[in-house]
Amino acid sequence: MLRLTALLLLLTCAVHAQTATDSKYERQEVMIPMRDGIKLNTVIFTPKAAAEKYPFLLRRTPYGVSGAGAPDKSGYTKDMADDGYIFVFQDIRGRYKSEGKFEMQRFSRIKKDLKAIDESTDTYDTFEWLLKNIPNNNGKGGMYGISYDGWTTMQGAIDPHPALVAVSEQATPSDMWLGDDFHHNGAFRLSYGFEYAFMEEAGKTDSLFPFGMHDLYDWYLQLGPLSNVNKKHFHNHIPTWNDFASHPNYDAFWQKQSLAYRLDSPRVYTMHVAGWWDQEDFYGPLKAYEILEKKDRSHKNYIVAGPWNHGGWAGGAGSHLGNISFDTATGPVFRKDIQARWFAYHLKGKGDGNFAEAITFQTGSNVWQHYNNWPPAEALQQNLYFHPNGKLSFEKPSAANGTDSYISDPARPVPYRTRPIEQTYGPGSRWFTWLTEDQRFVHNRPDVLSWETDVLTEDITVTGQLWAKLFAATTGSDADWVVKLIDVYPAAYPKDRKMGGYQFMIANDVFRGRFRKSFEHPEPITPNKVESYTIDLHSINHVFKKGHKIMVQVQSTWFPIIDRNPQKYIPNIFEAKESDFQKATHTIHRSTRFPSHIELSIIK
Repeated sequence: MLRLTALLLLLTCAVHAQTATDSKYERQEVMIPMRDGIKLNTVIFTPKAAAEKYPFLLRRTPYGVSGAGAPDKSGYTKDMADDGYIFVFQDIRGRYKSEGKFEMQRFSRIKKDLKAIDESTDTYDTFEWLLKNIPNNNGKGGMYGISYDGWTTMQGAIDPHPALVAVSEQATPSDMWLGDDFHHNGAFRLSYGFEYAFMEEAGKTDSLFPFGMHDLYDWYLQLGPLSNVNKKHFHNHIPTWNDFASHPNYDAFWQKQSLAYRLDSPRVYTMHVAGWWDQEDFYGPLKAYEILEKKDRSHKNYIVAGPWNHGGWAGGAGSHLGNISFDTATGPVFRKDIQARWFAYHLKGKGDGNFAEAITFQTGSNVWQHYNNWPPAEALQQNLYFHPNGKLSFEKPSAANGTDSYISDPARPVPYRTRPIEQTYGPGSRWFTWLTEDQRFVHNRPDVLSWETDVLTEDITVTGQLWAKLFAATTGSDADWVVKLIDVYPAAYPKDRKMGGYQFMIANDVFRGRFRKSFEHPEPITPNKVESYTIDLHSINHVFKKGHKIMVQVQSTWFPIIDRNPQKYIPNIFEAKESDFQKATHTIHRSTRFPSHIELSIIK
């Protein structure tokens, strides 16, 4: 979650020493007292030339702010800094120089307890102090931030200070069990959960786990069952890992931590920002927008989505991601024409305030699109069905029977990206672009099934929600289902020869079979019984171009981003033994009775 903000702060450290001479901003560092007496370390940048009264822009982070450089020297904030704001960066409780105890995604307070605190009260108290102690302010404030900082932005907007007018949460996690950093549909994100929990909780500042080897596919395989983490490494000292092990299902712990539990209607103007290939929190901003949209009576809820990885809009051109080219610089468009305009209008009264409800970059055609709502109401559902011989078609199956099978072996799991799999935030890590990797690296594995259309004779525009509907059986009593929607480039691709035949993953997700009926109350799968699995592939805005093909891949391991399912039902997988892991044969059905398919939202 959430490492991008730390990287941004580190990049600006180089200009820290030159702030006084090269920047238009003065810097000070203070300790701001909260209502319970705890003080939070805060860096404040104010314009040297006080040509007007300025609004505040606050970013609250667990990643350390003392090294932050001037906002007019950072690409992420330069366009806003050129407009003129008072920028405020703050260490949240228990991190870096701030006092108090850190709690991962601290729960919301019980409001009847007038002495209780949470991230919302800390935000309120910060604005209260700023208004009284920082001169030349205009009495208005905004918040912004990526990932964890996006989450703290949402917390500040729950019970906002009267001065807080507008926010931009960017890549906030919304639900750590259903779709963000730590789980997807109950499937545990092993490598990320292990490494991030250690990084944030082994000390007061960030630290990397000392793996001692480069290819962590081997390390996690040698780790064995999840129970070995505390036995061999953490020894019950990492609170978040202990929470993983104690709450394997979608119980009250995860539900109360989610934004669905905490949010009501938008109290301030809110712009959600998502990246189509965000490797950490793609689910989060889309879900946050959806939750608030249900009760948005005052038209305060907006969304932006672009061709970015986690926080990729914050710096650089945004014209490429991994091997994929988008033919245009999307980063500056966001920073200047969207983000800077948003705050200039709401906090300074500049501009016309004409913001589309949804602004998304449509990949494939590589153009920006504007919509009155998201998903667009004009999108119509069409199903792509699985057929014999690896065919994919909009025609429904006509055969009474039809199946494809594979053997899933937890001892030989399918890697989620090409090896070596480096430490997530370690030197040389390719974590940041893995969602755009060519899926041919697993295409011919016997434990990966593929279906593809004929060569498209016309463009197909998919805009909005996607679902996979699998009818499947297993010889085991539990199974994971990974579904990937892929754009297959023509074998001959003169525009860029190395992209010939490229299998570009457009959408994907994993579903843990035990939760097919209830996320709260899992059940074993009856061996060899055909069951239905509905898998949320979220939303996209992509044109599958004429001459390309559409492919679907299905597999049951995605290692080590997803932990190995023993394929034998164990009430708590964190307590599974090595002897519980077993091979299983998984069968996907594709018949008139069991028509496995992908539900697409198509705009003609």
